[in-house]
Order: sequence, then structure tokens, then C-alpha cells
Amino acid sequence: MTKKEMIAMLLAGGQGSRLGVLTARMAKPAVAFGGKYRIIDFALSNCINSGIDTVGVLTQYEPLRLNTHIGIGIPWDLDRNFGGVTVLPPYEKMANTEWYTGTANAIYQNMEYMENYNPEYVLILSGDHIYKMDYENMLSYHKASGADVTIAVMPVPIEEARRFGIMITDENGRVVDFEEKPEQPRSNLASMGIYIFNFDVLREALRAGASQPGLDFGKHIIPWCRDKGCSLFAWRFDGYWKDVGTLTSYWQANMELINIVPEFNLYEEYWKIYTKNMPLPPQYIGKSALVERSIIGEGAEIFGTVRNSVIGCGVVVGEGTEIRDSIIMNDCNIGRNCSIDRLIAAEEVTVGDGVRTGVGEEVPNETDPHIYKGGLCTIGEQSVIPDGVSIGKNTMIFGVTKASDYQNGGLESGRTLMRA
Repeated sequence: MTKKEMIAMLLAGGQGSRLGVLTARMAKPAVAFGGKYRIIDFALSNCINSGIDTVGVLTQYEPLRLNTHIGIGIPWDLDRNFGGVTVLPPYEKMANTEWYTGTANAIYQNMEYMENYNPEYVLILSGDHIYKMDYENMLSYHKASGADVTIAVMPVPIEEARRFGIMITDENGRVVDFEEKPEQPRSNLASMGIYIFNFDVLREALRAGASQPGLDFGKHIIPWCRDKGCSLFAWRFDGYWKDVGTLTSYWQANMELINIVPEFNLYEEYWKIYTKNMPLPPQYIGKSALVERSIIGEGAEIFGTVRNSVIGCGVVVGEGTEIRDSIIMNDCNIGRNCSIDRLIAAEEVTVGDGVRTGVGEEVPNETDPHIYKGGLCTIGEQSVIPDGVSIGKNTMIFGVTKASDYQNGGLESGRTLMRA
């Protein structure tokens, strides 16, 4: 049997509920990012840049958009006769049929896929983080340390450590203990959810935990490996890494791309981020348009003013409109004479003339205050906003709305509006 040294298993099936309406019709890894990319592009690009040519992508929630984007992997040079990229949804079996119930359960259900390549090592990844990482460096560390399992970690401020799985290591990097979201953390080394396993160890651990409901790496597999005396090491990563799991972190990560010296640089020649590119015309900047410190996607037509914003492909911004501190995703149409502030507009949103967003005082959202916050206005894909309305902060709109849906011509801060 032909053998691969290391294959990657990329977990991309999560709903991403903390992104609210942005994931109403797609999985979080399929959400647009940075004007032309989707979130999953970063993990896939890391794989091919690291020399990994066999990637299983495990999908579940609303997979159509993600599957269409990945295709046969051509943009990432992952269209291979042996290996390449393979989309792995849950499937019906003779004995029983079940959804993926946990991160490790999803991997366990695809044991046959992994065994087909007989790898020495298996790299476990998440499809919803923004970062650049050379997995070859992590593998070299794994080999040199004689590890059975290597966990990628990064230092976080100690006051934030309670939000993560925390690794306690000795002076050689060996994991001597770990704590899941501890109240009193003993270390600031947070697990990134990136693992390299010796395949024989992974296979034994998954089979041992197969009957465990919601089988998970952090809660079940890593503790099992520790209790069995496996050699666990932590590999320290000091680069940029962002979990864009909330609307505010997603907005912040996009805004960081347009800093004068961006912490996360999309323009490096030696570590390119690849994506599926549609055949679009060049962007057009009108005679009276003004663009300051912004990313403008291909095929966009700008006739107004754009400041400090990320504008996706095929977006039209009308004359007299000013957009500030906003994310406007692909194929949106923003009308004339609008004042748009701190807006996240999902794909194919239509905003009428004279619309204002970000007005009024900031109050908590009435339905999901833990999601719609940070003074943002969030509009779900294919929604329509009528002419002349004013929209407050911490608001969410989803659907084709009419002027009669807005009391006194506006949507107050903290309100939610959903229409069929």
C-alpha cells in the first residue's frame, strides 16, 4: 500500500452560531473574509504551503457553499490522483447512521479514509481560524521530541487564559498536565486545537473512546493519551492567530488587515493565501469617489467614499454614500447618499438610497445580546433594506424588509428585524 508520511484532517462542519445571521445558510469556514477569501482558505493554504497534499475536509452543517468553494481543490493545487482534497460528510452505514457528534467522533467515523493512506502522522486542524503556520516545523518538532502527540500552543495574556484549554509543560516542552478553561490557570499556554498524532496512537485512542457520547479531542482523547502514558509535547507558536468565532472578533480581524502595517499580511510572496477566484472584471473607482485605507475586491464599482473598510468582490457603492469601518461582502449593492458606519453586510445585500446605520445610543440587543454587540449592525445575506431608513447599533436584520417594517422610519439600537 502506498504510504503518505502525514495527512491532514480539517474539521469544517461547525455551525458557528456565535456569528449569528452570517451562518444562517452556511458553515462558518465558508464565510467571506478579507474581501476575496473564505475563512477555510487559510488552513487549506497552510497545508499546501507546508507540503501536505492530502487533506480530508469534514463537513456537516449547511455544506453546500463550502463544498462548491472547495470543489476538487484546484486553487490550492490539491487536485491529485492520489491524495488531494476530499470532502467527507457524514454518511449512511449498514449498522447505524449518525451525525458527527464531536471533533474526535468526526475523525473516528472517517477511519477508513485515513487508513487508505496508511500515514505515519495525522494532523488535526480546524477550518475556522485565521493564521499562517508551517506545519512542517511542527512535524519536525514532533519527530525530534519523540512525541506520540504534539499540541500547538500559543501564549495568551494570563487574564484571558481561563477561556482556553491550558497546557502545563516542563522545561523540555513535555505536557505534564492540562486544564480545560480553568478558573485559576497555572500557565498561559493555550491549546490552538491543532494536533499531530502518530497514527497508531490516534487509531487506538479513537477506538477506545468510540462509545463516548460527543467524543472530543480536548475533553476525551488528550486525557486518554495522558492516562495511557503517551508522550505529549507542546509546540509553541508565536505568530498571528485569530479565532473569528464571534462577530466582534470577525469584524476586528478584518479591520486589522487594513492597518498601515498589518499584523496579518495578505501580501507576502513567500506564503500566499489561495482561493477560488471567479472571472471578474477589474475594480472601478468613479470620478468623484474617494477610497482611504481600505481593501476593495475585484469587480467592485465605487462611486462614493470608502474609509477604513473591507469591500468584497462585485460590490457597488452609490454616489454620495460614505462607508466607514465596515465589512461589505460580495455582490452587495449600496445605494446613493447613504451613511454607513460599522456595518457587517453579508453577501448579496441590497441597501436602498439614503440609508443610515450606526445611529443613536448603544444598547444591548433584545434577542441575542451576547452575539450582536460592539456597536455593529449586522445584515444577513440577500436581505433588502428600503430607502431612507435609519438603523441603530447592536442591531440585526435578515430578510426582504419594507418601509412599513420600520417604526418612525428606523430600527432602534438593540432591535432585531427578521422577515421571510
